[in-house]
Amino acid sequence: MEEETGNKVILHGTFMSPYSKRVELALKLKSIPYLFVQEDLHNKSQTLLQHNPVHKKVPVLLHKGKPISESLFIIEYIDETWRHGPQLLPQDPYRRSKVRFWASYIQLHLFDVVMKVVKSEGEEQEIALTEVKEKLSIIEKEGLKEIFSDTNGKPTVTDETMSLVDIVMCTLLSPYKAHEEVLGLKIVDPETLPGVYCWLNAINETDVVKDLSPPYEQVLEILRTFRHMSLSRS
Repeated sequence: MEEETGNKVILHGTFMSPYSKRVELALKLKSIPYLFVQEDLHNKSQTLLQHNPVHKKVPVLLHKGKPISESLFIIEYIDETWRHGPQLLPQDPYRRSKVRFWASYIQLHLFDVVMKVVKSEGEEQEIALTEVKEKLSIIEKEGLKEIFSDTNGKPTVTDETMSLVDIVMCTLLSPYKAHEEVLGLKIVDPETLPGVYCWLNAINETDVVKDLSPPYEQVLEILRTFRHMSLSRS
């Protein structure tokens, strides 16, 4: 494809994918111009299949015609390739290991169970919600002091300081208020999870997140539709 020549940056993703949104956040934070190619996951393009033949999933980033897949690896590639702008991973090896650890923890232990809360009801939903709160409590008690070691565990996030772990948390629970409204449940309680609550609100106040977030009413509609479709299949 002609558009994939030279130094152009092309992101194959979908509007709904939190994994695509992670990469968009990283590109925006680094002020990297890019072309977004909206994929139809029911009719994937040959370009996507060619460049991610193993998983056949979004996102895929093309830089100088070379493909990189898996959102966390793409973000590291972006951070190492474009040194200007905020550092998405700390230079210090120890702090970098902590950011990676907690980003991985959120991905492995929270993403699927949060989705289960959205997609289920009754006892199954109650069990999933309890697990979400338990995992968030671990972040509250153990994670924040390591993620924000420079500020004694107090969450501070700006466009200039946003890191990999902020990006991962953002694409999981930044619209937590919409989740709570649609589900009629409390997920992030400021009384029991004050640090996590402050962290999410700080993320939501950044310009880059505001720019990439759809209007609140649209988020509600997306969540309602997704939940309805999920319950209809069960």
